[in-house]
Amino acid sequence: MPEKFIIHGGKSLRGEIEVRGAKNAAFPILAATLLTKETCEISNLPLIEDVFRMIEILESMGAQVSWQGERTLRIKTNSIDPSKINKNLILKLRGSVLFFGPLLARFGRTSLPQPGGCLIGARPIWTHLDAFSQLGVDVVPKRGSFHLELKKPLKDQTIVLNELSVTATENVLLFCSAFPVRITLKIADCDYQVLELIKFLKKAGSKIKWASPHTLIIQGQKKLRGVKHRLIYDPIEAGTFIIMAAASKGNVIVKNVEVPFLDLPLKKLKDFGVPFKVISSRAIQVFPWKNLRIDKIQSLPYPGIPSDLQSVFGVLATQAKGTTIIHDPLYEGRLKYLEELNKMGAKIFFADPHRATIEGPTPLLGAELGPLDLRGGAALIIAGLIAKGKTIINNIYQVDRGYEKIEERLEKLGADIKRIKE
Repeated sequence: MPEKFIIHGGKSLRGEIEVRGAKNAAFPILAATLLTKETCEISNLPLIEDVFRMIEILESMGAQVSWQGERTLRIKTNSIDPSKINKNLILKLRGSVLFFGPLLARFGRTSLPQPGGCLIGARPIWTHLDAFSQLGVDVVPKRGSFHLELKKPLKDQTIVLNELSVTATENVLLFCSAFPVRITLKIADCDYQVLELIKFLKKAGSKIKWASPHTLIIQGQKKLRGVKHRLIYDPIEAGTFIIMAAASKGNVIVKNVEVPFLDLPLKKLKDFGVPFKVISSRAIQVFPWKNLRIDKIQSLPYPGIPSDLQSVFGVLATQAKGTTIIHDPLYEGRLKYLEELNKMGAKIFFADPHRATIEGPTPLLGAELGPLDLRGGAALIIAGLIAKGKTIINNIYQVDRGYEKIEERLEKLGADIKRIKE
């Protein structure tokens, strides 16, 4: 039954909130369990819908999955049948693209549909397919799906990605780690989820090293062993809560913050006038600001501002004095949440699908809204928390995909937010 959030805004947030495990790091590591027939154990998993879907896809192939506590999962994939994979779930989940690499490595062939996910614009997987083609894999499109087959032995070689892509980098790592050859990967992404996957694969026996900031050398192994791995905490969720506290002019301690992966967002907040203090190696306290000015928010691959944080920065910009330029060159649908903010009284003008200007400060008024994607949903929750009156946010499954019981956690900070069934 569809659910929605009802928010009565205008309250400054106060208290402490803990960040959960990293959603986008969980996906490649869950997929990596297909590379070994030995048992793997993954802990600090976030209990969110997208992670549950990844687990269901593994189970549909016959993986043995058992919970060893609230956030620890034991997985064994020694006897699986990839022909039984739940393709309906593949169609709903963007992270499922990461099954291409390990299935192809283990079975020599795979056929999967174009993965689904957030409606934030065109997200083709051609960079993945081009990388596989460079590695000698035959790629055949078939009515919305792709058949991949490795017809000749993998050899030592260098390949170049078409763009800095997190998931394409991960797919190459997943595929090549299962072969005893030397692959040099150029234009490799180096964000936190890639680093987490590398840690996992090295524990399994693969030899991986950085030759330069965006060049990886992968020396795989024919047989990989089982791994115990604890996920890092989610930098995007941490950034979301920090900016949420700032937008509400709150006094909030955010715990379990992976500070090194938020260097630029934190510097920008400081430049904009948001006071905060790093009170321990993994905790940040945000204080109410007095003067807020934001000149420009441009999302770029790591170490730039993550596209996943651009939308929450956009809400903060409605409260800043003057004009803010928002630029997301990565996804043409990422700015759709700004249309919802205009319904609340924001003054936002679009230059094109990738650029907009926000005039502020403007008081936001409660309205009925519908998030189009996961991160846009988080942005609209922040907008509802700082708006005057009642805000209704529909289609909150999008939010549940990436934020665990967010309303319960925000209530502990003093937010007036309720989940109701329609």
